[in-house]
Amino acid sequence: MIRKLAGEYRLYSRKKDPDTGKRRNLGTFDTRAAAQKHEREVQYFKRH
Repeated sequence: MIRKLAGEYRLYSRKKDPDTGKRRNLGTFDTRAAAQKHEREVQYFKRH
């Protein structure tokens, strides 16, 4: 999940953290394209 915050894009995990009930921050990026690229990298890493 990508959200725009103060001109930057933040990547959050898809699932909520069971301990806090919030989504984990997976990084902050200047462009939406960079955030989407990193999300693809994260999903690849989870399965390989």
